[in-house]
Amino acid sequence: MPSALIEKIKQWGIELGFQQVGIADTQLNEAENHLHHWLDNGFHGELDYMAKHGLKRSRPTLLYPNTQSIISVRMDYLPEYAIAMKTALNSPTSAYISRYALGRDYHKLMRQRLQKLADKIQAEIGTFGYRAFVDSAPVLEKAIAQKAGLGWIGKHSNLINRKAGSWFFLGEIYTDLALTPDQPTTAHCGECSACLTICPTQAIVAPYQVDARRCVSYLTIELHGTIPVELRPLIGNRIYGCDDCQLICPWNRFANVTKEPDFHPRQRLNTQQLLDVFAWSESEFLMKTEGSAIRRIGYERWLRNSAVALGNAPKNAEILHALKARLTVHSDMVREHIQWAIKQQLS
Repeated sequence: MPSALIEKIKQWGIELGFQQVGIADTQLNEAENHLHHWLDNGFHGELDYMAKHGLKRSRPTLLYPNTQSIISVRMDYLPEYAIAMKTALNSPTSAYISRYALGRDYHKLMRQRLQKLADKIQAEIGTFGYRAFVDSAPVLEKAIAQKAGLGWIGKHSNLINRKAGSWFFLGEIYTDLALTPDQPTTAHCGECSACLTICPTQAIVAPYQVDARRCVSYLTIELHGTIPVELRPLIGNRIYGCDDCQLICPWNRFANVTKEPDFHPRQRLNTQQLLDVFAWSESEFLMKTEGSAIRRIGYERWLRNSAVALGNAPKNAEILHALKARLTVHSDMVREHIQWAIKQQLS
């Protein structure tokens, strides 16, 4: 495929709001081995979807049979500077929400942009085969992005770009076009182990190995039931996800605040207080998280997470009163977490 088309694809991607576009081939043997090792260790916990698709995740032609090349894109989402995030994290009565979820849910936004990119390619060359993905199918997006030259997978398992850090989303277009792939990015973590040290639950059990069962993001977002008692005090005031490993990464000094308005904080989600979010009714929760990725955990887990964070907060009569007032909640699972939080406040 002429290099001129590839350059046009990359330029169109930038015009559509992506910060970088790269081309990868379909050979993901190394990533497949890493995935199988991760699954064999049980590090996926309740993330059953990571195993149930067989080899489709690591062999693109099994997911989309005609795939010859993969267009990989990244879109920056950082909504505020690190000092604001650290202030929220260090305030034990603040409700800390992972910064990727403060604005509009990225899945639909990026999917629409990828479709527009595919439309531009089609207008240029005619009908071609493709499928676009944004966390919507079994895709090894970080391994693909690394092969496409967008960055390298760091010791915390996130993708890092030398000029942009790691605060970005990824998306892909699997295509039957034979596009010349970009050079993969080499790793530049060196001897740094800051992310392993800072992880509040020590979920990064070794460089490039994350035990999801201990990860705060998994515990507060993916886990449907009871949060293990021994991990609750380590969660602190994080009620949806965790950014610690990114906050500490020295490469993120190069990250820029996003220019995408849809990723800016909504409903003051970056400055909410624990007592306030714990007091939300279900209708308030649905209203204040409309269009947000936060909605996917539902109201029950929202209360569960907020109760744990209140249990971790400094002892306070107002907090104790708020917890006791919520003991009438219908969910046995939530009540158990509230009872734990009350014991923490009384201990």
